[in-house]
Amino acid sequence: MKKVIHIGLPELSEEELIRVGEIGQKIIINYIFDHLAKSEVRDLEVTARINRGETLDLELEVYVEVPIFVKVDVESLIEEALDKAYEAIEDYLRRISNERGEKAQRTSEEP
Repeated sequence: MKKVIHIGLPELSEEELIRVGEIGQKIIINYIFDHLAKSEVRDLEVTARINRGETLDLELEVYVEVPIFVKVDVESLIEEALDKAYEAIEDYLRRISNERGEKAQRTSEEP
């Protein structure tokens, strides 16, 4: 399952872009393993793709394979993990935006 959101912040540094992907991957992996034991997961793949254009597009793709005897709705679990990841990324981007706004305001107030 994958989900794409249009973030709309094209002015991020290379380090910030990498951090966005890392945050998404970390949140998803932690969320999956908060709900499943490692022994219950046969395969887990998390891919983050970031495309810069007029807007910043982030695509997170998650694949989870569990044995048939594990009673879990994998699609719902993935959807919840994706939602948590996008929330965390949005918070991170808001912090960056606020920091830049405060810095710009301080700069414009200086004589």
